[in-house]
Amino acid sequence: MVQYAGAQGDFYEIHYDQEFARSVALPGVILHGLLKAAFLGQLVTDWLGDRGSLKSFEVSYRGIDQPGRPYRCRGKITKIDGDEVELDVWGEDPDGTKTTVGSATVLMAH
Repeated sequence: MVQYAGAQGDFYEIHYDQEFARSVALPGVILHGLLKAAFLGQLVTDWLGDRGSLKSFEVSYRGIDQPGRPYRCRGKITKIDGDEVELDVWGEDPDGTKTTVGSATVLMAH
């Protein structure tokens, strides 16, 4: 988490200091939101591979996730219009609660 904080430039203690995170009413250290977004972006680009390109991507945060607990990335196709494919993507905690939700549009190559 500290390495990611350095790469992103977000050194807010809730991401690496257990005692501080608990002092601000969190259950402990939490994942960076942008890290969760990156995992979802990777889900889309790994699925897409060389078959096309990412046109748009956005997420919003609905809950917290913690290191050491599974964070499952999922997605589904919601619309196909010619070469353009729209997707819903989300990250969920071990209970299946969607803690990060978003969408992506990809352009398929011919």
